Amino acid sequence: MKESLTELLDLLDLEQIENDIFRGRSPQDRQQRVFGGQVAGQALVAAGRTVPVNRPVHSLHAYFIRPGDPSVPIVYTVDRVRDGRSFTTRRVSAIQHGKVIFTLSASFQIVEDGPAHLAPMPQGPDPETLPTSHERLAALFGDRFAEEFVRRRPFDVRHATPLTWEAAKDPGLKTPESKVWLRVDGDLPDDPLLHVCLMTYASDMTLLDTVLLNHGLAWGDKRTMGASLDHAMWFHRPFRADQWLLYAQDTPAAGGARGLARGQVFTEEGELVVSVMQEGLIRVTEPDQ
Repeated sequence: MKESLTELLDLLDLEQIENDIFRGRSPQDRQQRVFGGQVAGQALVAAGRTVPVNRPVHSLHAYFIRPGDPSVPIVYTVDRVRDGRSFTTRRVSAIQHGKVIFTLSASFQIVEDGPAHLAPMPQGPDPETLPTSHERLAALFGDRFAEEFVRRRPFDVRHATPLTWEAAKDPGLKTPESKVWLRVDGDLPDDPLLHVCLMTYASDMTLLDTVLLNHGLAWGDKRTMGASLDHAMWFHRPFRADQWLLYAQDTPAAGGARGLARGQVFTEEGELVVSVMQEGLIRVTEPDQ
């Protein structure tokens, strides 16, 4: 199992310090702020640990309120909003330095039968035929950058569409759509909540990139900055995060220094398993300023 995946699994294994109170940490190679997917995944772990295992999560809605400080632990408090006959609702607050940095509401449901239909999977190349992230990034920035970037990422990510940095260099590659195959870089145990929390983590990795891709912008281009504002997910079917998943993303709107992106996650067999929506802050400074 890849070292970065081992560390991520450890990060998601929260310490319970009191009834409905949990503590999580950030990776040792600290960034400027806590990655949004990390705090969302940890918050969902906290919520899920207060719910019976026969009630899988079916949706979550979250707000990123303040930047997270990676140098100190994050305390997650769980509010047991409702325990109904079919549905269970939890509200989680993530706290640092005495202030709430993130909130999440999650709904869990017993397994029930009902009418069923799914959107079709978009066409795209087989993931095994695509170049790896290392190969794509090495062509742009060299082997050293590519090795360090891929080393820190616990997912094998393969883009079927241009990278933001490629579109920033070639305006002809700009597009409002993005297709990314991903899976964790190792085998996982049969824990449905773990697979859902890992997809929650991964859902924040590339979604806002779709907004940048449509405008020929890229993180690190010295004029673009941004942050996740809110995030919502709906889980339609069980899936495994250690098997290939197609993350089909697009951006329906942007304006007011905000960009909206949406995603659909499909198994290799073509089954839609997750839907995602996210709005993010996107600010651009012109080169001459």
